[in-house]
Amino acid sequence: MTGSRASRPRLAVVTGASSGIGAATAQRLAREGFEVVLGARRAERIEQLASQIGARSHPLDVTDDASVEAFCATLDRCDVLVNNAGGAIGLEPVEEADLADWQQMFDTNLLGVARMTRALLPALVASGDGHVVVVGSIAAHEPYPGGAGYNAAKFGVRAVVGVLRQELLGRPVRVTEIDPGMVETEFSLVRFRGDAERASRVYEGMTPLTPEDVADCIAFAVTRPSHVNIDQMIVLARDQAGARTVHRRG
Repeated sequence: MTGSRASRPRLAVVTGASSGIGAATAQRLAREGFEVVLGARRAERIEQLASQIGARSHPLDVTDDASVEAFCATLDRCDVLVNNAGGAIGLEPVEEADLADWQQMFDTNLLGVARMTRALLPALVASGDGHVVVVGSIAAHEPYPGGAGYNAAKFGVRAVVGVLRQELLGRPVRVTEIDPGMVETEFSLVRFRGDAERASRVYEGMTPLTPEDVADCIAFAVTRPSHVNIDQMIVLARDQAGARTVHRRG
């Protein structure tokens, strides 16, 4: 690492930054004065966003060891890592489970967090004020019918975050878990394999969170004084009181 830490902005890496919460977080952190590096599989999208907000971007597939290594090799430092890449596939019961879908969800949501955190932890420690943020889900707290694969992946993420927080105690790295409820993004479109009509019904009659709402929470956590750690934040829309408890009008 070269140069004075005090003379340059903190550097934040955001995974899954091509859309939704990741893109909103990258925009928000750039406005907060962070130097932002975007990572996602859809290179054209992150290149366009990076040019708009004055950031950098590099292709990143968190399910691939070589991709993670290549991405991290472009960084000379890291102060904040926002592990946002993830998602759900399908809503089938366990007796009809497609284990390839489960594997994909585990590889993206859980092992992706492990890959990125392991790769960047030395830089985060060396920064003297590192911060790991993991975007989890209300699904990490409440299992629900049809959600077993995604629930299991996000419950696993929650366990990893809790362990990491304990393992890093005494070292200059904070660990934060942000667990949103229903957020209107491409999440449901992906879960239902491109069925836009079915995806739109998820939000009928209620007002979900926006990606910007979650980005606000992430920005709040990473801009607290260095002695303050926001361990966990569950963020739900007013119309949602649990994973499957939703008030719908009309």
